[in-house]
Order: sequence, then C-alpha cells, then structure tokens
Amino acid sequence: MLYWLGVAAFALAILISVSLHEAGHMITAKRFGMKVTKYFVGFGPTVFSFRRGETEYGLKWIPLGGFCKIVGMTPQDDDVDPADQHRVMWRYPVWKRTVVMSAGSITHFLLAVVAMWFAAVFVGLPNPDLPQNAAEQRTAPAAIEVGECVQLAVSSTQPCAVGQNGNVAGPAAAAGLKDGDIITRVGEVPIINYGQLTDAIRSSKPGPVEFGYTRDGQPGTATVDLVAAQRTPLDDPDGPVSEVAVAGVAWTTDEPGLVTYGPVDAIGATGDYSWTIVEGTFASLKRIPEKVPALWNSITGSERDPDTPISVVGASRLGGEAIEAGLPQIFLMIFISLNVFIGIFNLLPLLPLDGGHIAIAWFERVRSWLYARMKKPDPGRVDYFKLMPLTYVVILIGGAFTLLTITADVVNPISIFAR
Repeated sequence: MLYWLGVAAFALAILISVSLHEAGHMITAKRFGMKVTKYFVGFGPTVFSFRRGETEYGLKWIPLGGFCKIVGMTPQDDDVDPADQHRVMWRYPVWKRTVVMSAGSITHFLLAVVAMWFAAVFVGLPNPDLPQNAAEQRTAPAAIEVGECVQLAVSSTQPCAVGQNGNVAGPAAAAGLKDGDIITRVGEVPIINYGQLTDAIRSSKPGPVEFGYTRDGQPGTATVDLVAAQRTPLDDPDGPVSEVAVAGVAWTTDEPGLVTYGPVDAIGATGDYSWTIVEGTFASLKRIPEKVPALWNSITGSERDPDTPISVVGASRLGGEAIEAGLPQIFLMIFISLNVFIGIFNLLPLLPLDGGHIAIAWFERVRSWLYARMKKPDPGRVDYFKLMPLTYVVILIGGAFTLLTITADVVNPISIFAR
C-alpha cells in the first residue's frame, strides 16, 4: 500500500511541477502585457474549465503535463485576432521573450532549490566530506565494508547469494575481517588509501594473502584466500572484462551519509549541492547517446544497467520504493534531480523546446544588429516553417527515446535496492 501511495505522490509532485512550469510562462507573459488565452493542466478531453478575464483555465483527462497558449509566439501564427496584433509575443523585446520562455525552467530550478533546502533542514543532504565519486574514493582511508557474498561473474545488479550463479562466500569475511577495519598492508605492500588497497588486491594472485589491519586502534593480521573473478577496470566500468583477484571488500566510512543543517546554514549547503546536481545533470546528458543500446538490451532480456536514463514512470516507481522503505531522502533526491534535469533539458537550443525559441529570438536580435552595422536592411524574423523538418526530427527522436525509457521502466525497471 505504501508503495502505491509513494508512486502516486511522486507522479502528483511531477504533475504539479510541470503545471507550475506552464504557470511560470503564463504569469511572466501576463506581466509583460502579452495575451494568454488558455492555461490547462493535462491533455485530451476537458474535464472542466472556467474563464477569468481573457484566459480560460481548466483540467483535462490525461494528467501528463499541461500547457498555456500565448498569442502570437511566432510571426507565422495564423490564429491571431487583428485586435490583438499589438500584443503578440513575437513583437516584444527579445529580453522579455527570453524571460517568458525561460520562466518554465526557472520554476523547475526554484522547486529543486526549495526541496533541497527542505531536505537539508529535515532529512539531510549527502555529506560533502565523503568522496563524491570513484576518483575521490580512491584517495580516502582504506576502511572496508566486508561482503558475505562475492560474484565471480561481472558484477550484477541482482542481490548476491552464495551458491547461486557461481557466487561464493566473501574471502575477507571468512578470514575474520569486519566492517570498519582499516587495511594497512596486503602481503608486503603497505596500504595508505583505498585506491592502493584495490590495486594491491587486483595485482595479487588468487590464493592466501596476509592482510594487515587496525581495528579500534589495535593492529592485527588475517589471511585472506583471494578468489579469481571477472571484473571491468576500476576507472572504466564499461571497459573490457578480465580476470582479477578479489577479496569481497568495499569502501566504507563511519561518517554519516547525510548531514542536516540549521535553517540559515542550509542555504549555503543548498547552494553547494545545487552545483553538484547541475554538474551531474550535464554529465548525464552527455552520456545519453551511449546508453541507448543498454536501454534497448534491457528490453530484449539483458540485465538493466542502473546508470541508464529513466522516465517519469521509472522515477515514480523509485519514489514508491523510497516511501515503502521509509527513505524520504531518496524520494526528495529523485524529485530534485528530475526537476533540475527537466529545467536544463528544456533550455537546450532545439525546437520545440523553450531553449529553441530563446535561441531563435537572440539569433534574430544579433542578425539585425549585424545588418544595421553593415548598412543593410533588417532581414526580419525567422521563418519557423522552414525549421519544421528539423523540429519534426527532434520530436521524433525525443518521442522514440521517451517510449524506449518508459518501456524499459515497465519491462525491466531499476530498483533502489539493486546491488
């Protein structure tokens, strides 16, 4: 029951986000004097509507977004009443059009920032003192978490069970090492950080190797019977698979994973974490093309790569799992990340995205300025009809990708419990 409540809550949160996105367009357009004739939540047949002033507000049956109609977004719009010609959007200064078209994404960013501040105060943000990526983790102290099971094949997202698929008991656990132990030596190789630990283990031959460690400040030794397993390179998870020695250990720390802040300190923490999310979003955008084959393979029977993109369906499922497991921080982090992603993606300079309209507005402005300096007549506005083939290509690719991610999220979904 909690799972489905979480799914519904997350889907509703995203619907509200998108509705506020359109409200951002509407409010800024009205403030500048542009005419807004419609504002609806959802698509398809109308459930109900009412009129206030010159704008019709309403709800439609299909809760997959919303829209607002601003009169005369382009010079090619042919449904403009002659009496409204002076209020069409394309006649307004480029900075005003930029504000209106970017207001939707700004709304998503504001929602993300508010959610981050709320998380910082009430549930916690990721500890900034902990390694934020694999490179930072390698320089951290060699404190370990001991696994009870080791997968001999390439690491799977499925839970490891001894005796299944060739999985074996963890060598480190069998040797008596415990969570929190700090490894100081592997064989004759001294260890200072976790990167040196993993390098030393992988460069060893399978079989008994003596580990030096400290536990609660006291030194000790344990003989770990390393086993051979198939792994990809540590610095390239998508790289070639090779056979290396493994001990069944992972990096750990006694530092809290989440840190809460006071209302004032949370402002600075929110700013720092916002930048982390933005950097991660741009990195995710760059990786999308290379993840398409993995998405397709997950539909046709392969294991789902947890690093592949997800749709709103997948995000809602993860939100449901988070609520069911009593992990509101994960619910909030997914909501924050999705809002930042939508906000940035929507600003890409491609039609029909808002960023495409902004790019065209500034192209027109720069072109007019250059022609004026060259003493040439203003070439006027861009003909959107000539851009329709490219627009259709973007819509086709975006629609196909959306269908692909939704299908993967239904057929082979990602779970927050995958290991």
